[in-house]
Amino acid sequence: MEEVFKYIIGLGAAVMMPIIFTILGVCIGIKLPKALKSGLLVGVGFVGLSVVTALLTSSLGPALSKMVEIYGLELGIFDMGWPSAAAVAYNTSVGAFIIPVCLGINLLMLLTKTTRTVNIDLWNYWHFAFIGAIVYFASDNIYWGFFAAIICYIITLVMADLTAPAFQKFYDKMDGISIPQPFCQSFVPFAIVINKLLDKIPGFDKLNIDSEGLKKKFGLMGEPLFLGIVIGCGIGALGCGSWKEVVDSIPSILGLGIKMGAVMELIPRITSLFIEGLKPISDATRELIAKKYKNSAGLSIGMSPALVIGHPTTLVVSLLLIPVTIFLAVILPGNRFLPLASLAGMFYLFPMILPITKGNVVKSFIIGLVALIVGLYFVTELAGFFTLAAKDVYAATGDPTVNIPAGFEGGALDFASSLFCWGIFHLTYSLKIIGPAILVVLALGMAIYNRIRMTRNDAKEALNNK
Repeated sequence: MEEVFKYIIGLGAAVMMPIIFTILGVCIGIKLPKALKSGLLVGVGFVGLSVVTALLTSSLGPALSKMVEIYGLELGIFDMGWPSAAAVAYNTSVGAFIIPVCLGINLLMLLTKTTRTVNIDLWNYWHFAFIGAIVYFASDNIYWGFFAAIICYIITLVMADLTAPAFQKFYDKMDGISIPQPFCQSFVPFAIVINKLLDKIPGFDKLNIDSEGLKKKFGLMGEPLFLGIVIGCGIGALGCGSWKEVVDSIPSILGLGIKMGAVMELIPRITSLFIEGLKPISDATRELIAKKYKNSAGLSIGMSPALVIGHPTTLVVSLLLIPVTIFLAVILPGNRFLPLASLAGMFYLFPMILPITKGNVVKSFIIGLVALIVGLYFVTELAGFFTLAAKDVYAATGDPTVNIPAGFEGGALDFASSLFCWGIFHLTYSLKIIGPAILVVLALGMAIYNRIRMTRNDAKEALNNK
């Protein structure tokens, strides 16, 4: 079974998503050619996104490495990035079986009507494997590892249901879609609390600027394309040791700026492919549900947040936070983690924040800043346990992507910086019996609340339809 699921994961989203969507489309009544085209468009979207993300990291990497060398920014925790974190997660005993276990939990929750999300985002199951893996290696008990992964999965599915209405309302053409990815969902509590606090500040409503307002107020300078070029050039210049080197490096500095601008411009165009591919599946699913369950709000297809990272507010705020996060990582007392390889994952912080802030650039930036400051400390604290898991996987597989350089610990901003990861880890590992009991009550309580909420909504909808 381990080999089977390693093979499936190894195919990657670009190969498996066309297969999944074609089969799903045919099952819900779409003709084979149309279902195949939908699946292929989603697959092409994943290919395009991986190419653009690789362009971002390969372009920024050398400049950021020079900055680290010039200004002596080396910290004690080496940034492994999400690919290495995923490799560690999937190559443990928990990760080997995480897909069938989570699919079983999803089916059970669907049957008990405690969720309406069908989570087909198999590649992001590594987040659940990740929390399970570090609990497993910390406690030396595989059962506690699976416990942590399952608790995280249940909470995430319920959160996907709770946030689906706001998500679908804010983003265009996302009807019938939810986001059951724990990294994104973990920032919802931050967003709700901080958003309400900001609303209480007198005069703050005057800063209600969304991406379109930014363009109107600042013209070209408010465009993600222009901001990408400016920040790219700025990072390139900071990677030079003297003014003479800046002058000599003008071609490469301008080249980095253009590449960063290209990333900002290409991501929205690529994510439109996801939407084009998803629309026939989403429409057919809603029609089928409406016929079969007339008094039901219907199921949601759980998909990757990659669908919506092309929103202009996400691009602008993520871009602004890259240099800010690097600066904060150096000056924050007690932090030992300098995010470099993880910076491409910055975009995934905002998909569930924007529906709460209504796309407000200032609010989204502040929420992202607070979440990242807290996240840096989360990564620092969990680094020892991540290192333990990574060394075990490297010894067993010899995979060079999980090899941590000598004298460093390993870490990754992706998921390790989330409230879900940190909270579930400490409640499971640190508090022993009391912590797991709290998690069981929390997960079951959320599931039961979700069932009651959905039942009441169905009753109201049935009454309104009479």
